[in-house]
Amino acid sequence: MIIMSHRGYWKAETEKNQEIAFNRSFELGYGTETDVRDCGGLLLISHDMPSGSEITLDQFLSIVNNRALPLAVNIKADGLANVLKVAFGKYPDLDWFVFDMSIPDTKAHLNAGNPVFIRMSEVERIPAWVDQARGIWLDGFDSVWYDNALILEMLHRNKRVCIVSEDLHKRNPSKQWEMLSQISSENFMLCTDFPEEATEFFFGEPK
Repeated sequence: MIIMSHRGYWKAETEKNQEIAFNRSFELGYGTETDVRDCGGLLLISHDMPSGSEITLDQFLSIVNNRALPLAVNIKADGLANVLKVAFGKYPDLDWFVFDMSIPDTKAHLNAGNPVFIRMSEVERIPAWVDQARGIWLDGFDSVWYDNALILEMLHRNKRVCIVSEDLHKRNPSKQWEMLSQISSENFMLCTDFPEEATEFFFGEPK
């Protein structure tokens, strides 16, 4: 399993999607999830409506600095497929993927050749274009509706799978983590707000 931080490895709410959180995450060897949207002709790192003061995607990529760590890019606006392809094209060795686009925009990212993870959830159990996707972003808005058999099926179909940890929905992840501990694969990821706790749980010791 690969542990990924959610909006960087933040210790305070104000650190989410900030340079300090990304540096902490990368220095500890964690990949990260982050959010991208456009504002005033720039691509910005922002989960909510941007003010224009956020760090840019280019600044974020300079922080990554070609580290061989997975990057999950949550797409918060349509129409970014080609500009993202150009931006990430400057860093050909990066392990990145996009997810959470609208259905029409997902097709645009697939057409652009961007690495796409398709969302599966209790309301999207048969998502579109799974065969064309690089992986699955597996979420449960209200509960862990899936089981290990579904995860293994996707892994056997040569799809990478990133699980949304229960803590991102403000629920205790212990039962979910116990279930996931039965799966071992280099193509299996967990996105969490508690990467060090997850490392200790799954691997026996914190980083």
